[in-house]
Amino acid sequence: MKIGYARVSTENQNLDRQLDQLKNENCERIYQEKIAGNDKERPELERLLDNLRLGDTIIITELTRLSRSTRDLFKLVDKIERKGSNIKSLKEIWVDTTTPQGKFMFTVIAGLTQFERDLIVQRTKEGLESARARGRKGGRPKKNKNDIEKALKLYKSKEYSLKEIREHTGVSKTSLYRYLEEYKNVDLKFDDIKKEKVAEIKLWLRVENNNKFVRGRKRTIESIERYLDFYDMKKPKNYRQNGDYLLYVKYTTIDGLKEKVYEILQELELEADMRNCFTESDAVCDELKISW
Repeated sequence: MKIGYARVSTENQNLDRQLDQLKNENCERIYQEKIAGNDKERPELERLLDNLRLGDTIIITELTRLSRSTRDLFKLVDKIERKGSNIKSLKEIWVDTTTPQGKFMFTVIAGLTQFERDLIVQRTKEGLESARARGRKGGRPKKNKNDIEKALKLYKSKEYSLKEIREHTGVSKTSLYRYLEEYKNVDLKFDDIKKEKVAEIKLWLRVENNNKFVRGRKRTIESIERYLDFYDMKKPKNYRQNGDYLLYVKYTTIDGLKEKVYEILQELELEADMRNCFTESDAVCDELKISW
């Protein structure tokens, strides 16, 4: 018996196209629902699975109608096969367990997917272990002590709003209240804060996947840019995905600036390595005539 399953994500979407395709496949019964694919509770799909009999075949117009993740898809197919039933997708021709060739193709794709997942996990663990061995923990950079003390001073002066304090120091409202508790018994000294300067750093960055089996480049760039936001990162008008950034790094000494930029570049390299990517980068401060 051929059984169809049709799904759209919202009430405003239309099921007609899917229903027409399933009827053309001579489905004797069609289950349909309007619910997001990432919802764990899909009542009609559960009813379909509960009513499956030996030899039945589930027909779907495309895989996204059945599942939004590879792991969930393989779990559903395994459940279907354990009932002695089959599944067939009209769009993805390799999903057709009604034929020996289809079963073979699905097994190969499942194996490659599992291999890719295991490879990503392995490289992530290796990256973390390598980072720990170098004494690095990743994550957001710690706030500069001068920024913290300056924020506390501005707050206690009662002359600045929380928004102005954040704009001046980069310390958020939540962080400020936490630091107020931590520093309540500390005698703060602010004499050296006025000596702090800001250097404009031009950064050229290239991010690429380590190999063709992984697809981490886009997420790596997004993660790197979130990290660079802590240095008031800006993109020039002619910005490309592999291109230039402008960073504004606070410093008190030239040596301290050099060390800080090296730390930033190492952090970018580590972030990329954890996502199975690699980086190439150059940094320069034209004002101070320093390059990294």
